Amino acid sequence: MKKLIFFGILALVALNLNAQKVFSTQYEYQADVKVYVVQYEYQADLCVYKESYEYQAGDNDGKWFFTEYEYQAKKKIFFVANEYQADIKVFFVDYEYQAGWKNKEKMYKLF
Repeated sequence: MKKLIFFGILALVALNLNAQKVFSTQYEYQADVKVYVVQYEYQADLCVYKESYEYQAGDNDGKWFFTEYEYQAKKKIFFVANEYQADIKVFFVDYEYQAGWKNKEKMYKLF
């Protein structure tokens, strides 16, 4: 029984560490990554699908869950007004299967 509880807790911790949970900061200096939202998919480095539930978020695959509090997030992001200010450019998609990297050279910015 103790082993089952231990492995259950271990699995929950592993799932929590892998999730791409993000928090949108109010100020640029608070962010780990600066993000610009592009108008068209072909302009994006990453296509992002906003998940409704935390457990659905992926591991750096474009499936984001926006947390309510900063401490819950793996990465803190700030949405910039100009493309030249951004570390990555994202395009928000309507369907989960559309999420993913277009420019894999920038993947490291969200690890």
